[in-house]
Amino acid sequence: MYLIGLTGGIASGKSTVARRLYEHGAVHIDADQLARRVVKPGTPALAAVVEEFGPDVLRRDGSLDRAKLGEHVFGNPVALEKLNAIVHPAVRELSNRLIAKAEQDDPDAVVVYDVPLLIEAAVDHPFDLIVVTNAPRRTQVERLVELRGLEQNQAEARVDAQVDNTARLAIADVVIDTDGSLAHTMSQTDALWHRINEERRSRA
Repeated sequence: MYLIGLTGGIASGKSTVARRLYEHGAVHIDADQLARRVVKPGTPALAAVVEEFGPDVLRRDGSLDRAKLGEHVFGNPVALEKLNAIVHPAVRELSNRLIAKAEQDDPDAVVVYDVPLLIEAAVDHPFDLIVVTNAPRRTQVERLVELRGLEQNQAEARVDAQVDNTARLAIADVVIDTDGSLAHTMSQTDALWHRINEERRSRA
């Protein structure tokens, strides 16, 4: 198995790169989806969130009200740290299981673990390659405004709340520049896939 850690700031083109690698045949595991799964009704993590933040973070049907939870943690580093201490270990345990299953299903699989908070969550899987998607702050903000409908100040706050791009670039084995055209991003991703296959052939 060949394990890729894919990370990047919000609106930096990470999903586009992940989708392209999936089209090439990679197994895609999305940490954001796992973070939703681990706090579904009946899970220990959801119970811990309610105990920490109160029952008002639940909807009437017992599911997590993300907007309400966001009010507790956004701009509050202490509350965010408490939330992360609940969610991150649960996501780590689930991702371990899914990666192991992918390898069991196909020992030669290329697995892309798409994890926005690779640095913040101290994700420590034994990655063969860490890929970082990179776009300037202004581009991230523009995309959040134009594509996701955020107000300018909301978009800036979202970008600034994440770890600085410099920290991501410092751990990158490969940087994919997503500030240009979609075709440019795709061609870099295709070249990455070719490199991965070359590496795997040399190992065999």
